[in-house]
Amino acid sequence: MKLRELIYVIGEGLTEKYYFQHLKKLKGYSCVVRPRFFSNKNSIYYLEKRTNELLLADVKVICAFDSDVAQRNKEEKERLNRFINKSKNNKNVLICDSLPSIEFWFLLHFIKTNKYYPNYNAIRNELRKHIQGYDKTEKFLINDKWIKTLIDRQNSAVKNAKSLNPKEGSYSNIFKAIELLEKQLK
Repeated sequence: MKLRELIYVIGEGLTEKYYFQHLKKLKGYSCVVRPRFFSNKNSIYYLEKRTNELLLADVKVICAFDSDVAQRNKEEKERLNRFINKSKNNKNVLICDSLPSIEFWFLLHFIKTNKYYPNYNAIRNELRKHIQGYDKTEKFLINDKWIKTLIDRQNSAVKNAKSLNPKEGSYSNIFKAIELLEKQLK
């Protein structure tokens, strides 16, 4: 029997937490997703701190977060750039940011676009055309029905995300996490 590498998923908030928890359950991904690994603080500092703690245990870390805060706050942008530069050569850290938010990743399941969305609110109405009633509330996110809709289109989302240039409009690197987790299934 082949031992699987241990992968921990950490992130910013409820959306990332429920997204990865539902994927783990529905797709059988081999990863650790715990509520304490997610914070509603929207802080790169918190994500970097949690990543460093996990790296001491010699595991892989998927770090999923929204980049919109860093775009609006100079200090957060500098912290994010330092974190990305420090992590890019570490084979145990996978940075999976989205601009403006993970909802852009969800949108890529339905359309191919690199339109610039300044924030979640700008994406919400477009996303609701594809996922009825989508909302960033625990009441909505806790039900896995919305994830089942995404799973059916996951390959399209990966293809769409990989075709985008992050320097031109909105983007998402969540596809990197999906590729890693899919690889673990094989």
